[in-house]
Amino acid sequence: MEGEPNGFELMEPASPEALVPDHALWPWPAAAIAIATLLLLVVAWRLFAGKRKPARASLHALREAAFHKAQTALENTGPGTCREAAVITSLILREYLSAAANDPALFETHEEFVSRRDSLQALTPEARNAAEAGFTRLASLKYAPGIPEADPSRIIADARALLETLHRGFAT
Repeated sequence: MEGEPNGFELMEPASPEALVPDHALWPWPAAAIAIATLLLLVVAWRLFAGKRKPARASLHALREAAFHKAQTALENTGPGTCREAAVITSLILREYLSAAANDPALFETHEEFVSRRDSLQALTPEARNAAEAGFTRLASLKYAPGIPEADPSRIIADARALLETLHRGFAT
């Protein structure tokens, strides 16, 4: 029975320091550094993101760009038939009004556009009347039951004149 241990053998007691949890301070400085770095990155991003926003184009510049785009489109419009000229010029003028006056004319029928009380409020009364008359004439050509007897090049010339009137007719 040499190998059997005696059940009443005294052993050395465990050290009390081993039972106390370790209160090492190294995680706290690391967490503080990580939080400070994250905070600095957020502040730096907010500062630089605010400066990189594109400058808003002025209203005048937007109107000029829309005007030149419409002029170019009208110059590139071929005579075709009377109805084709009316449809194309009406679309070009409505796109111009949509961009220059921020008006939903592009997405409305002729009746909706004419009957809306707040249509083209950015224009002078004379320009509004010219727009109403011009679009009414174009609508009569577009929706005529037969092919109307009108000169397509004259329709395009009238659309150019209406474009000039609308462009010069902004009140502000």
